[in-house]
Amino acid sequence: MKVFGIDIITGSTRSRTVAPKYALVTVLDGKVTSEESVSLFRLMRLVHRYRPDILAVDSIQEVAPHTQDVYRFIEQLPPQTRFVSVTGGEKQIGLIQVAARYNITFNRFDPYAEARAIALVAAQGTGVEVVAFEKETEIVVSRNRSPGKGGWSQNRYARKIHGNVLTYARDIEHELQNAGLNFWKKEFKAFGGVSRVVFHVRENREEIPIPSSRGGDVQVRISGKRLERIQYRPLNTRPRYLIVGIDPGTTVGIAALDLNGKLMKVHSSRQMNMGDVIEFLYGIGKPVLIASDVSPMPFTVEKIRRAFQAVAYIPKQDISVETKYELAGKFTYANDHERDALTAAIEASRFWKHKFANVFKRVPSGVDMDEVRAGIIRGQSLEQILAAIKGEKQKPEVKKPDIALDSSDERVRILDGQVKDLRVLVSDLQKDIEQLREENQRLKGENKNLKSTKNRQIKAEPEVARRDLIIENLKKRIRFEEKNNKKLHKRLKRMKEVETANPDADLQIVKVLADLSRESIHTITDRIGLKSGDILQVRSPGTWGKNSMHDLAQIGIGAIIIGDRSTISIPEELCQISWSEELPVLPGVGVQVTIKGDYGSCDPDQLDEAMSLWQDGFEEYRRQKSEEMLNGIFKEYRAEREREVRKDG
Repeated sequence: MKVFGIDIITGSTRSRTVAPKYALVTVLDGKVTSEESVSLFRLMRLVHRYRPDILAVDSIQEVAPHTQDVYRFIEQLPPQTRFVSVTGGEKQIGLIQVAARYNITFNRFDPYAEARAIALVAAQGTGVEVVAFEKETEIVVSRNRSPGKGGWSQNRYARKIHGNVLTYARDIEHELQNAGLNFWKKEFKAFGGVSRVVFHVRENREEIPIPSSRGGDVQVRISGKRLERIQYRPLNTRPRYLIVGIDPGTTVGIAALDLNGKLMKVHSSRQMNMGDVIEFLYGIGKPVLIASDVSPMPFTVEKIRRAFQAVAYIPKQDISVETKYELAGKFTYANDHERDALTAAIEASRFWKHKFANVFKRVPSGVDMDEVRAGIIRGQSLEQILAAIKGEKQKPEVKKPDIALDSSDERVRILDGQVKDLRVLVSDLQKDIEQLREENQRLKGENKNLKSTKNRQIKAEPEVARRDLIIENLKKRIRFEEKNNKKLHKRLKRMKEVETANPDADLQIVKVLADLSRESIHTITDRIGLKSGDILQVRSPGTWGKNSMHDLAQIGIGAIIIGDRSTISIPEELCQISWSEELPVLPGVGVQVTIKGDYGSCDPDQLDEAMSLWQDGFEEYRRQKSEEMLNGIFKEYRAEREREVRKDG
């Protein structure tokens, strides 16, 4: 496999003044063969000359800063050359981390060292292929010359060009048919032949046996159909090795780490059986180590371990809750089951991390460290692991003869053991399935009996259900009446206190209001009540209205004392309403009131004197009203007589 790795030295594809210059490193079958500095134009020429399998970069921004540039760049590459980003596609990781997976170190300030690391990593199958075209190719056969304005031989010249375009198109059609490719075409008729023919072939561009060309009267252009969005496809589809912690039970907790200790997935569910757990883990990767947080390992976890032929990790003793919080504290988990599974995986990763450290010093660069870690966990020596990796790399190139294996072969014994373990696992699973079926049938029967009993009770006792509903409604009504009764008892108690609060029979009891608003009237009514003949003390006449005065008059209030001894007069409007409602409103200057909470007392003589003054004003008000009424009657009579006189005259 030939790989080109590039890294930018100077300049930028975004710059209009300084063109980019790249460090180009060629790797052939895992070995560096050349290093040189090239421009983008020379890079494309070398790619077309040597046609490498992979052109690798750490970021596609170094060769194509915009999306349209990516389409054009990939379209210029040879069909068999794949454009690869070793640091990932939409979600990228650092080149240092990628190279560390293969024990490759480099100076990140040296472009040639970075290009060398990029090429070596890409040669190992790491990275994503940048895919910009669908599995459909467009072949356009068209004129390479214009017929021009013409002359004496214009028609013959145009007929010649259009005839050559038609001939080329038919040759291409025969080649596509011979190759067995599925296509359809569209022709644009012209004088003497066709001016353009478009073939749509349902294959990738590298499968087309026809190259792009240009010469003479005809040009052939081959291009792929662009995807709506650029895609990134991993070069290596092999699943990653995992360290898995499992917490069994009604709610199953699962936590998966990679061999570096990075969290890949944490999950929990109440609806997962063992088969669902195995399928879930297959979707993440390949478990090589399965751990438990208790000792001995639960049988359910053991069966899952057998399904993957993974190595078991069992702690020396059950992991304490304090240790679980300490280990899982830097990760995010939803419940205790996920925490326990995560703790088991972390504990297993820490245990094997110390064993890895001594071996990594002897691992050569360019070797997949995950394969080394997985081999160590399985109990293999470093020499066996490296030999297996080397044999796997050489396997596609070397054709080995079929070897007849007998029962003495070590591999046969290993496979026999695996088959036996799988048979035991299948037998256990079948027993579990049978038990679950029996349990399911039993629960269905119990459920059916419970439903039948409930239905009989409902049908047999409709009157009981109706009475229960009536009883419940009556209980609610009783609770409401009890609350109302307590409220009325409190009100009655306060009213009795007011009635018995005056030890001196010579004093007049007065009930105190803050103002003449309806809210204050409702408040005092709820607390101590109002009745006909009550005397009210209003501290401030600031808030009052006709409606509130009318309400008090309807109750039959004996008198209203406004303010204290400093209140000399009452607003004129309030006096008018007082006289119209026949409700005495007295200024506080003439009546001294002693206040205690919601009630007080005053001198009856002072009250009678103030009432006499109000009565005088009330008589004057009635006299004025009578005079106004007589004047109105007289005026109406005189106006009527004047109308009669004018009518008679």
